[in-house]
Amino acid sequence: MLRRKVFNYDLGNPGIIMKILFVCTGNAYRSPVAEALLKKVRPDFDVDSAGTHPGIPIAAVARSYVTGENAERYLKPTPERLEEKDLASYDLIIAMEPRHKAVVLSQCPGCADKIRVWNIEDPYFLPPEQGQQIFNRIQAEVERL
Repeated sequence: MLRRKVFNYDLGNPGIIMKILFVCTGNAYRSPVAEALLKKVRPDFDVDSAGTHPGIPIAAVARSYVTGENAERYLKPTPERLEEKDLASYDLIIAMEPRHKAVVLSQCPGCADKIRVWNIEDPYFLPPEQGQQIFNRIQAEVERL
């Protein structure tokens, strides 16, 4: 299960809601899966996701993985753009790759201390079995929060 503290955030205070944003390229694979999985295990968090360059629907393989984890009700219907988010309002921003961190910082220079990078590659061009490994890694990272 998740630790009692995410970085220096006091999760013991019931009056405070942790806001977390996951960021990837298209908001079609990695970040919406992470969002859905975290929403399932931490309904007390305000969790969202966005893409730096969304352009395709949420991937069928991502939907399938989330369904297999019984988290389909938490999967957003369509990708969202990073530019639509108030980045300064988030307590934690998780970028899937360093390039996503750079985009976040270009839009919110004051957000450096709240960004973490998971270094999870994009499964878009990978064979299905490697895509499954990517989603399993996301699951493991979510469980470590």
